[in-house]
Amino acid sequence: MTTPQRTPSLRLVMLLRVSTAGQLDGYGLDAQEKDCRKWARSAGPALGGVRIIKVCPDGGITGKAGDDERPGLAEALQMIADGEADGVLAPNLDRIARQLTQQEAILSVVWARGARVFTADRGEHLPDDESDPMRTFVRMVTGAAAQLERGLIAKRLRGGRKSKASGGGYAYGAPAYGQRAEDKALTVDSDEAAVLAQMHAWKQESISIRGICDRLNEQGIPSKRGGQWHPTTVARLLNPDARAAARQQSAQARAAEREQQKRQRADRILSRLT
Repeated sequence: MTTPQRTPSLRLVMLLRVSTAGQLDGYGLDAQEKDCRKWARSAGPALGGVRIIKVCPDGGITGKAGDDERPGLAEALQMIADGEADGVLAPNLDRIARQLTQQEAILSVVWARGARVFTADRGEHLPDDESDPMRTFVRMVTGAAAQLERGLIAKRLRGGRKSKASGGGYAYGAPAYGQRAEDKALTVDSDEAAVLAQMHAWKQESISIRGICDRLNEQGIPSKRGGQWHPTTVARLLNPDARAAARQQSAQARAAEREQQKRQRADRILSRLT
């Protein structure tokens, strides 16, 4: 009697992710893994068996990180490229990537290797098919909706912090020189306030910014962070326009850096196709 051949179990890499910004929905790594294993037990028989061969978590990863800055994702993709895994399993597409463009690039990489993509909330995500454009449309709309929801939540949080700050409350960031945080509220730091008053007095005496900086350092007065004073720091404290210009310049630099990171991230992920 011939023994029927048994279909090998699907070898899946479990991909989990949380960010440094904190899980707004409380969906941590443990809960994600529990949902994935529950799906594997439930769907396994219909798929001829599912075997989780590796759990690749990306814990404490910022949303700005590219694929090469996510060791869990990088390891999962490498296992697929080496033929050690048949696909990936994630709690949902949102945990594969935070941005829709990155999500689509990663899915393309996995499918290009002949591997499969599963999520605990929706099962298998089939590769794009010209005969079924609705498949791609639904996936991308779902991803775009999730990205929009995250953006709206982040916007509300930023708005709340700005509103609190405009009312004199301590919302975020390091307190300005002359202030300190106490019981989640800003209060006057008497020592720093006295130094700030002295700086303004020197300015009234027509002492230059560099001269004020030198006096502070010569007297051993530490800066906010405990180091030496620099002319730019003194100028920002004594000139509100300089502070506003510096904030605007920093915001522009951060925006340019974010755009550059997005382009580099897309280039790195798509390079895996070649």
